[in-house]
Amino acid sequence: CWEVRKHNSSEWCHFIRSNPDCQLDGGFLNYLDGVFCVFPPWLLPLAVTLYALWLLYLFIILGVTAEKFFCPNLSAISTNLKLSHNVAVFSLTSPLHGVTFLAFGNGAPDVFSAVVAFSDPRTAGLAIGAIFGAGVFVTTVVAGGIALVKPFTAASRPFLRDVIFYMAAVFLTFVVLYLGRIRLGEALGYLGLYVFYVLTVVLCTWIHRRQRGDGLAPPGPWEPEMPADAEEPEPSSTNSGDYGEEYRPLLPSRETSLRILTTALSPLDYRKWRRKPWYWRLFKAFKVPVELVLLLTVPVVDPDKDDLNWKRPLNCLHILTSPLLCILTLKSGTYGLYQIQGIFPVWGLVTLVASALALIIFISTSNEEPPKYHCVFAFLGFLASAMWINAAATELVNILRTLGIIFQLSNTVLGLTLLAWGNSIGDTFSDLTMARQGYPRMAFSACFGGIIFNILVGVGLGCLLQMTSSQPLVKLEPDSPLVWVLAGALGLSLVFSFVTVPAQCFQLGRAYGLCLIAYYLAFLCVALLTEFRVIHFS
Repeated sequence: CWEVRKHNSSEWCHFIRSNPDCQLDGGFLNYLDGVFCVFPPWLLPLAVTLYALWLLYLFIILGVTAEKFFCPNLSAISTNLKLSHNVAVFSLTSPLHGVTFLAFGNGAPDVFSAVVAFSDPRTAGLAIGAIFGAGVFVTTVVAGGIALVKPFTAASRPFLRDVIFYMAAVFLTFVVLYLGRIRLGEALGYLGLYVFYVLTVVLCTWIHRRQRGDGLAPPGPWEPEMPADAEEPEPSSTNSGDYGEEYRPLLPSRETSLRILTTALSPLDYRKWRRKPWYWRLFKAFKVPVELVLLLTVPVVDPDKDDLNWKRPLNCLHILTSPLLCILTLKSGTYGLYQIQGIFPVWGLVTLVASALALIIFISTSNEEPPKYHCVFAFLGFLASAMWINAAATELVNILRTLGIIFQLSNTVLGLTLLAWGNSIGDTFSDLTMARQGYPRMAFSACFGGIIFNILVGVGLGCLLQMTSSQPLVKLEPDSPLVWVLAGALGLSLVFSFVTVPAQCFQLGRAYGLCLIAYYLAFLCVALLTEFRVIHFS
């Protein structure tokens, strides 16, 4: 499909529509047909600009869905399943650094993007580029930025553990790329290595706590925990209509169902809006449509609230909208639009059943008290938000492939730049903010601990879901020499930190941060020169 730009502009549309390699799998919009058939050739710059803006908006959709809907429901599920808070939740005092449930929540955009990219051999390079590119970016730019913002003493044992596991994951991926395929055993090996990593973290934490409890291990600079009296982050809320403490009424008052519904569907907190600067308001204005649609389709259960975030009219509406969302986004609506016996569509049947169930729940419950089965809404919200993330990730991969065809760029370079930067921007801001607030050790540990989940589960699960009984393997043939530059750069950056951090007695300052950032800039130059064939590798 890359050959399209070599033809005369009058032949672009025919070439795109007649070439099987130009057909995009999944997704709701045909970006190739749009740019080469809908827009005339002289408006190509306009089409690219619109696609770039839509790409940025897709990243916003991914971030909002994961932060405000996917993660809170995962937390609620872990609470309802009576799981240990330390195993399930990532907080300032959590010794496991979110290696299970919220590691999945924080890494959901990366993992879903990888799963979608691996579903088509033509876009597998996007997944490899994004996973490796994000790894290089986070372990150099973000880690270096933390050291520049706040020099600190790293937690030695968690750092060495995470770097060793990450180097093992990178080496396993390098071997898979060298072989050009991944079989069932190797895909399970990725997931098995992650399970082993989680067990190692649990065991190390248990041993450490046992030693401290027996008075054998005084607190040292290697401790993964933060002080017990550290401030907990202010719980986020998806309902801006809730009262703050100073605005809470003295006497409880009964609200009508209509008032509850309109308040719950308001994504704006007007008191907060007035206090914020103009750029925050501008960004919030872009997010409001996304948040409104998500509020309409994704329920959120909040165990920290007295009413568990029970909003009877809105939750009853979710009984209808969430199943419809799932059935209409699964396989880009193929199953939802299927007609039973060629007469009645599946979405119609789902609408009838869900409407009846919503009516029963509305009649049998009250506005003031959540029902005993309210925890079921957490699972429904988890599924609905996962479908939103999967749909946005599908569009993201398709539009990146389209931009690659327009600009004659390999999927790998798009993955290591646009996709990696977009998926890592949230982690960058959160880690640097955490460092400025006085928690650089926790932020630095998150740089190495979080991306282990992305590479092991992203590659392992992404490839495992593409395997069938007739073809128990996935081909991973590098689409350019850039893949080897990327793998080598990630491995070298990990070795650099593995050697230099202990050599500095885990005292990390601005010199270390500057070296990491300079390393990333040098890597980026080499990668781009390799992509544009200025540097050749035999």
